[in-house]
Amino acid sequence: MAMSHRFRYRLLLLLISFETAGRLTSADPNDEACLKNLRQNLEDPMSNLRNWTNDVFSNPCSGFTSYLPGATCNNGRIYKLSLTSLSLRGSISPFLSNCTNLQSLDLSSNQIAGDIPPEIQFLVNLAVLNLSSNRLSGEISPQLALCAYLNVIDLHDNQLSGPIPQQLGLLARLSAFDVSNNKLSGQIPTYLSNRTGTFPRFNASSFVGNRGLYGYPLQEMMRSKGLSVMAIVGIGLGSGVASLMISFAGVCIWLRITEKKMAEEEGKISQSMPDY
Repeated sequence: MAMSHRFRYRLLLLLISFETAGRLTSADPNDEACLKNLRQNLEDPMSNLRNWTNDVFSNPCSGFTSYLPGATCNNGRIYKLSLTSLSLRGSISPFLSNCTNLQSLDLSSNQIAGDIPPEIQFLVNLAVLNLSSNRLSGEISPQLALCAYLNVIDLHDNQLSGPIPQQLGLLARLSAFDVSNNKLSGQIPTYLSNRTGTFPRFNASSFVGNRGLYGYPLQEMMRSKGLSVMAIVGIGLGSGVASLMISFAGVCIWLRITEKKMAEEEGKISQSMPDY
């Protein structure tokens, strides 16, 4: 009877250890769905994501080690995705929001098109969002401001349209912001352009290249450019007038000298002529 109890006890311990090991080696179901749908939405003409397969999605991490190129793990969860300059096409999957532990997303310098999914708002731990140098269109979602830990928003060189959401100015941790070279319009939100001391929170380089955008600090840049142009024109006109006056004075002096010489020559001729 004692042997039977020992056997059952050991069998129970063995089953528990197998279950624990299974939990440690299997992916978080949210991460798995996130990675699988992200890969399905992206076209990879250069086969840079050839190792992004369903087998790996089921177990992408081992502690801090990642089995996916471009992915970084932390405690068995995906916390960073960096797929830059890979000639990727397609669109950004809204299921990206399933990677709830994600802190950094960098898909810059590709050819990704479509909208920025509003579901990104559910990435509550996101600190870095870099989608620059793609072909993204549509409007910037105001819900992006729900990612309260955002330090970096870089969306430059896309085809985004509409206004810059006022809510983005409420992101207290935001230290880098760039939406230059898009098709944005409307007034620059006050809280993104407020002065910090003598400088704006974000300078004009963060907003240039959007014909429909206006307001500080773009007004300051246009004003300084206008002053520079006027100064150049003024200098040009001033130097032109000065050159004209110098030339006129030179002509007057030459005429006087010429007249004087002619008078002297006439006097000599009249003296040398015989009287009749």
